[in-house]
Amino acid sequence: MGSLSIPFSNPEEEEEETNLAKAKLDQSHFLKLFKCQQNYLNHFFQNLDLSQTLTFTQTLLNARGTIFFTGVGKSGFVAQKISQTLVSLGIKSGFLSPVDALHGDIGILSSKDLLVLFSKSGNTEELLRLVPCAKAKGVYLISVTSAKPNGLMPLCDLNVHLPLERELCPFDLAPPQQLVIWMMISGGRSLNFGEIFLFPSCWIKEFYNQYAFLFHCYELVKDLMKKKEELPVCREHDLIMDQLVELTSKGCGCLLVINDDYHLLGTFTDGDLRRTLKASGEGIFKLTVGEMCNRNPRTIDPDSMAVEAMQKMESPPSPVQFLPVLNDDNVLIGIITLHGLVSAGL
Repeated sequence: MGSLSIPFSNPEEEEEETNLAKAKLDQSHFLKLFKCQQNYLNHFFQNLDLSQTLTFTQTLLNARGTIFFTGVGKSGFVAQKISQTLVSLGIKSGFLSPVDALHGDIGILSSKDLLVLFSKSGNTEELLRLVPCAKAKGVYLISVTSAKPNGLMPLCDLNVHLPLERELCPFDLAPPQQLVIWMMISGGRSLNFGEIFLFPSCWIKEFYNQYAFLFHCYELVKDLMKKKEELPVCREHDLIMDQLVELTSKGCGCLLVINDDYHLLGTFTDGDLRRTLKASGEGIFKLTVGEMCNRNPRTIDPDSMAVEAMQKMESPPSPVQFLPVLNDDNVLIGIITLHGLVSAGL
């Protein structure tokens, strides 16, 4: 029978571990590290080539196929995170492991695709071996590196340089500063370099509805609309000045003009009130809602998705703040407002 091996105990090592456990952190040392971190970040933003990053962003915007990201080690984790963010926006994206690619996964690439290679040095062996295989398939290659010149730059179609003064590590070995550049905090959530430049203002409106659809597609108009006593209803023969309380108290900014069968005849907004008052002066006291209401308002059905209501509100010729909700018999059953949609997270 074999015997159990007893681990060798070194008293000096145990004493050193005990001393480390008892060591107290120095506040001034932390302050110095934070100051260095700030200086290194300032260096990054002051030396970043904005025209280069704009080209990078525009290239991704124009992608006809799938945008693949790749990297080794910590760079690979960053590449995966960017890919996951794009997928959440409804953009075709994926992470391609360079090792797996060289063992058959390269088959997923096509000539319409883009491949973004993350490497601090630009000399990562696995990526250098992957490049000729990807080029043979006609893939557009983009390198994102911090050292130049490097091996990837002459091999790729586009190169993005992330200026790095040095690492926070005193021996310049561990890459905390590189990760800070790639994984910066913005707007209360963790964003990396790639994501920051994937969110220029021109993207926001384009992907807003896609993002809202993905995360609020289960919400229907009937789940968010106001109904019954919450509705600001009136009759067409009602005097405008007699309906001011109804117009202002329901928080919808409008009146819904109905007949005895609750069929919608038109809408009258607080904007209509101001325009009528300006045009008619004291004559407004004799005007009925029916005389001044909009007889052809936009409406929506209760089973439509909330994101469709948002799109309908924003459509030409001019945006509106609400939509009456009608059932199949043209009976008014609710109202959905822009404020309600925003409150729901759209």
